[in-house]
Amino acid sequence: MMIRSLPLPPSAAEVDAWLAVLTAAAAGDRPRLPAPSRVEVAGRLCVAPARGRPVLWAADGDAGVAALLLFTEEGNTHTAFLDVLTVRPQARRRGVGTALWGRVREELLAQGRTSVATLVDLDGPGEAFARSLGFENVLPMAWYEQELAAGADGPGRLPATPGYEVLTWHGLVPDAWAPAAAAAHGAMEDAPTGDMDERIQRWTAQRLHTLQQLVLDRGGEMLTVAAVTPEGEVAGYTEIVLADPAGPVALQYDTVVVPAHRGRGLGRAVKLHMEARAAERYPALRRITTTVADENTPMRAVNESLGWRRERATGYFQLTL
Repeated sequence: MMIRSLPLPPSAAEVDAWLAVLTAAAAGDRPRLPAPSRVEVAGRLCVAPARGRPVLWAADGDAGVAALLLFTEEGNTHTAFLDVLTVRPQARRRGVGTALWGRVREELLAQGRTSVATLVDLDGPGEAFARSLGFENVLPMAWYEQELAAGADGPGRLPATPGYEVLTWHGLVPDAWAPAAAAAHGAMEDAPTGDMDERIQRWTAQRLHTLQQLVLDRGGEMLTVAAVTPEGEVAGYTEIVLADPAGPVALQYDTVVVPAHRGRGLGRAVKLHMEARAAERYPALRRITTTVADENTPMRAVNESLGWRRERATGYFQLTL
């Protein structure tokens, strides 16, 4: 099996071939979910990530693809993230996945990486393959989803937030609020991380804007809803990303309430405001998805109270080289 390295950025034809592999795999493995969008796939392949250096491979005949992110940020140059390793269903059990993994492993060792992680759905071919390579599930999680009905009147059920103003930001958080928003992001440090080898980075206004700008540069849109105090503190927030603004699915990134403001319903409030704002702005949006660690009991409770449905189990798998 011949594995070829792809240029950065790949050509339009290579993007189309990559999309075809992902589409075929999704149809076979998760037929209920929407197929990947070309806008999203092209954005991820053609616009370099902010946190590291990508390496891309494709198998002959476009039977499979792999993408590795070699972290370059301080404190994480010992590890990496396997973003994609996908084989068409009809090409499986022919050594394609093993050949792709061989190139990934060679690159990891050549770059002096001592560990690599990946996100794997449980009880499927991905988990079986990952475990056969020695990966272990260091952070059990699940995908959750919230359905948005067409034409739903979300604002009618929005909760009050006494003592807080609810603000909505599209795209980059405004400069005036960026330091406070970055400080609120720092409250994620107490979220469960299991035995992940990747180290959490310190949030600054610049880092926040850099990661948000990446979403925009890749053709996506971002919406942040924050509960703020009269003193200018971001007490809680939630954010969603539409990798394809015309598509039916959005990914919720973080939902965070700063410790001093917990117990006041802010997590539930910002999520409800977010759903309403998203439904207003994106008429084609039908589903918001997110991952939550199994041990994150407070966030699971908030999601359940709002009608979020557990869609499938997943895990953050890690291998020590």
